[in-house]
Amino acid sequence: MRKKHVTAFFSFLLMSLFSSQPGFTQSTEELKALRKDLEEIKRGQSNIQKELQEIKTLLRGRAPAPPPEPQNVVLEIKDDPFKGQPDAKLTLIEFSDYQCPFCARHARETLPQLEREYIATGKLKYIFRNFPIASIHPLAFKAHEAANCAGEQGKYWEMHGRLFANQKAMSPKDLSDHAQALALEMSKFQQCLDSGKHAAKIRKDLADGQKAGVQGTPSFFLALTEPNDEMVKAVRVIRGAQPYAAFKAAIDSILAGQK
Repeated sequence: MRKKHVTAFFSFLLMSLFSSQPGFTQSTEELKALRKDLEEIKRGQSNIQKELQEIKTLLRGRAPAPPPEPQNVVLEIKDDPFKGQPDAKLTLIEFSDYQCPFCARHARETLPQLEREYIATGKLKYIFRNFPIASIHPLAFKAHEAANCAGEQGKYWEMHGRLFANQKAMSPKDLSDHAQALALEMSKFQQCLDSGKHAAKIRKDLADGQKAGVQGTPSFFLALTEPNDEMVKAVRVIRGAQPYAAFKAAIDSILAGQK
């Protein structure tokens, strides 16, 4: 369609040029030269369109560049809540925020699949670390404290699940209601929450995450596990609430390299 418009434009231009010159005598040679110039312009336009189409085809077929691997990211895993076997070959460390909707989606959709295929089978150790982003999630920090307080009574993962399932219910009263629903000893839970005894741990997780390059939640680091080692070196990073297939591909490729 664009080629037709250009051709019509040049034809109109030629007609206008000839008609605007009184007494203009159109010799055969001049007309041939003008037609030849017009054909050259048309061929040039056709070549440009062809080249643009080839560029579009290349861009569509080009696979996105893989994200850079973490460089010298070493993370401490001491005293962090985890699921799976302590001596699993591979460790998945998540930095997460209880008010983050993408983190909740991961907990709801992807983590259960990871639990069935890798955590329950002893292939993967899953660690959760605190990364509440107070600037956009002002209730998250206290919610992370509540999870740790519930952990003192052996109900960390139960509180973890309730918080992600009820992201609009994280006021101080809501946190107490969650604790009551989990049949926690309320005086002990409330004293823990009011004292802020786990705040330092949460701030340490934030600092460690920032040092490792975490800029948003959820962020994940895959690391090879060494027996009795409290530090692990990350070998792969996964950013955002990626589908299960992305985690499966990364985990399988690393495990295959360890055989």
